[in-house]
Amino acid sequence: MGCGTSIAIENQTRPSETDGSIKHPSPALTMKAAILIQRWYRRYVAHLEMRRRYTWNIFQSIEYAGEQDQLQLSSFFSFMLDNVTQMNGNGPDLISHLLDSVVDPLTEEVRQLKYEQIVVSESYSGPRLSFPLSVTDTNALLSAFKEEQTLHGKYVLQLLYETKKFLKQMPNVIYLSTSYAKEITICGDLHGSLDDLLLIFYKNGLPSAENPYIFNGDFVDRGKKSTEIIIILFAFLLLYPDHMHLNRGNHEDHIMNLRYGFTKEVMQKYKTHGREILQLLQDVFSLLPLATVIDNKVLIVHGGISDKTDLDFLSTVERHKVKSALRLPKRSTDHLNVRSCSRSSSRHSRRSRMDSPCSSGRSSRASRRRKKHSTKQGSCSSSSSSSSSSSSVCSPRVSSRNTPRRPPPSPSLPSPTDVLQVPFLDSFVSLEPPEPPREELEWQQVVDILWSDPKNQNGCSLNSFRGGGCYFGPDVTQALLQKHDLCLLIRSHECKQEGYELCHNGQVITIFSASNYYEEGSNRGAYIKLGPELVPRFFQYQVSRSTRKLTLHQRVRVAEGSALRALKEKLYAQRSELMAAFQQYDIDNTGRISTSEWAQVVESVLRLDLPWRTLRPRLARLSADGNVEYGSCFEDISPGEPIPPVTPNLAETLYRYRTDLEIIFNIIDKDHSGQISIEEFRQTWKLFTSHLGVAVNDQTIDDMARSIDFNKDGSIDFNEFLEAFRVVHKLDVKEQQQG
Repeated sequence: MGCGTSIAIENQTRPSETDGSIKHPSPALTMKAAILIQRWYRRYVAHLEMRRRYTWNIFQSIEYAGEQDQLQLSSFFSFMLDNVTQMNGNGPDLISHLLDSVVDPLTEEVRQLKYEQIVVSESYSGPRLSFPLSVTDTNALLSAFKEEQTLHGKYVLQLLYETKKFLKQMPNVIYLSTSYAKEITICGDLHGSLDDLLLIFYKNGLPSAENPYIFNGDFVDRGKKSTEIIIILFAFLLLYPDHMHLNRGNHEDHIMNLRYGFTKEVMQKYKTHGREILQLLQDVFSLLPLATVIDNKVLIVHGGISDKTDLDFLSTVERHKVKSALRLPKRSTDHLNVRSCSRSSSRHSRRSRMDSPCSSGRSSRASRRRKKHSTKQGSCSSSSSSSSSSSSVCSPRVSSRNTPRRPPPSPSLPSPTDVLQVPFLDSFVSLEPPEPPREELEWQQVVDILWSDPKNQNGCSLNSFRGGGCYFGPDVTQALLQKHDLCLLIRSHECKQEGYELCHNGQVITIFSASNYYEEGSNRGAYIKLGPELVPRFFQYQVSRSTRKLTLHQRVRVAEGSALRALKEKLYAQRSELMAAFQQYDIDNTGRISTSEWAQVVESVLRLDLPWRTLRPRLARLSADGNVEYGSCFEDISPGEPIPPVTPNLAETLYRYRTDLEIIFNIIDKDHSGQISIEEFRQTWKLFTSHLGVAVNDQTIDDMARSIDFNKDGSIDFNEFLEAFRVVHKLDVKEQQQG
């Protein structure tokens, strides 16, 4: 043992005896190695940043394309209600109950009594509210929602009723002032993310007289806890009316809620009182203030502004009439300058009907077929040229030389013309476009406030990328701030990777408070604190259950995978059009085309402004000769369920417009049972095919209806029907089977 010790000591001392013989690397060699490592790391970080950026671009492009689809569908609904008097007997009646505002026959006193008389079961274990609310009530709500409890429908109705009464007294523009004793906290979009709201309250404190808040719209949709969020916000609004302020967002809109989940969430959580809650919410949302001004220096709106925005005029708008910014107020033709023309000279217009205001360029089906932009058209990076602005949600503004040329109209919608022609007895009556009435001017102001985005270039132009509102440049911002003696514009409406962004020389701030908006780890949330000195302080956070332990590379990979799956679904949904376009270049039927041709085809069909050459390795294979095997675009995805016996073209139409179909089905399903009759199914298809301009004969519709009436009881479970038209990613299926 002693020898062992001595040997160990001897071995340990041996290097010290030969230290002089060890060769150290030269400084030049060390520097060269350091430079190589640095170059490798920089390439690695640059590659990671490239992946992160195109992932973000995919998410944002698909999100805005979805909003355009919603505008298109809303335009069709509005056209049906406003212009079509009959569609197979009762077409418009199927949707009017949700799209038109409901006239409440009950007086305020009777309605309040009705809500009070709703019986709450003894088995109900959630919070019980008493009005006027107290701190105890708000604390009970927060505790209950943390425990996944649901507030009883009685208390939701009472809360909404009291909120509606309060909001009726509020002006369109709220003016606040700071003091040296407190700061105002400004939060952006929450989109149903209760975890983000609770984290804000944990980090920044609950709303109170000493801790005032402004929430800048988009409380609902997309997330699964929208109901809980509006309950909490409305409760604090009633508890601290002078210190809790809510602006309206573009998602505080019952038509938007049909597509993005809030309507479905309410009906699932409140099966008994859901319809009444939704109807009451229409009124509450339309009564939310449109803007807030702090110390007469800082303007806060949800979306942005246009060159037509006027805060003085905005203060006079009857905001409660704008139940949905997606629907233009009905127009009267009584004041139009009418002249007649002979039927023979107008034979070509025999098929034309009075142009629906909501069927203008961007709102029609062709609105999504945008021209390729030279640069990206997102926040503060739009390539739109400077021009006079116009609200681009079904905008009816009179055309001028500065107004961008309208794209070709949808075949299923009437063509917009400078002179409207309507049949009258034995001739046609021509109607000159009138000056917009006040209702339209008010509507335009609201649309611009809720839907607009900033851009880097000067000027104000149509927001063709999103499909609503306009893009406003630094000069538009400067003009508005100078006109009203303001110094700063704070807005939300756009997801930002860091939760906030400054543009227009620091005069515009975007604040977004829903972290992980697109995918776990995709973005941070943030809020602003503003004191008497009016210098904004930013606070970032990220709700994290699984991504906290992931490296940056792993987080990027997760988000990238989710984005690519969504993009591949877009490719699959337009497979026929893509294949036809690919084959035009593939004259010899080799199954291969050049990368340039592949990128050109994909962009022209999908109409998504993305770096397709960069994305090609993630979407399609190269052959040995360096060309793209275009059929490989569709190898990773397939139908999720055996589909009903329909033609391939019709099946692809169903994949592509699945969300629109679900909206129409839910509108027709008045009791939200998930079941509709075969006759209602037929009516749905007639409505939908006229919307798309797709020719589907009655026999095809009848055959499809019979094939999915599995138990032959005359009703269809449309949720099962739609599930058959959901695509599945093969790699995901393999992973699930291996797991």
